[in-house]
Amino acid sequence: MKQLVFATHNKNKLAEVQAILQGKYQVSGLSELGLTEEIPENGSSFAENASIKTHYVYERLQLDCFGDDSGLEVEALNQEPGIYSSRYSGQGDEANTRLVLQKLEGVTNRKARFKTVISLLVDGKEYFFEGQLNGTIIQEPRGTQGFGYDPVFQPEGHAITLAEMSMAEKNAISHRAQAMKKLLDWLLA
Repeated sequence: MKQLVFATHNKNKLAEVQAILQGKYQVSGLSELGLTEEIPENGSSFAENASIKTHYVYERLQLDCFGDDSGLEVEALNQEPGIYSSRYSGQGDEANTRLVLQKLEGVTNRKARFKTVISLLVDGKEYFFEGQLNGTIIQEPRGTQGFGYDPVFQPEGHAITLAEMSMAEKNAISHRAQAMKKLLDWLLA
């Protein structure tokens, strides 16, 4: 089985990606390979941050790798938190979610989207894959599955939040799953 390195320390993202690839590739995270330092995310877009991650790992390990940058974009908040999604409040997932809900108090336009951009480096060449999931931010968190903003994000066409879905249900529609499926199609072509 071919191996790929996923430029992440996030165990939740790693588990999602491993489930999406369903054994077609063996995917290792950075911690498993002894890379423990945090990779700087100082780009100005999802694509730049994803690219920074993959180049960082490729330079150190000389292995084919991919990295993603994902985030929540809320229409009424000028697409915030965007590339700052994981560090929006500076205090973790629950505080990030509370901050978004706070900023949306009294706001009727609750349209939002999750966006993922994946950078893949193979033999020194870079390729990009994107995914997007449209939905709305609900008033109160619901559900215990998933992570990040999942408890307040209700995808279009669904009556439940991402945090109320099983991993298989989420992986059938998520922004990351869409981008990973494009990456997998490219790898298997």
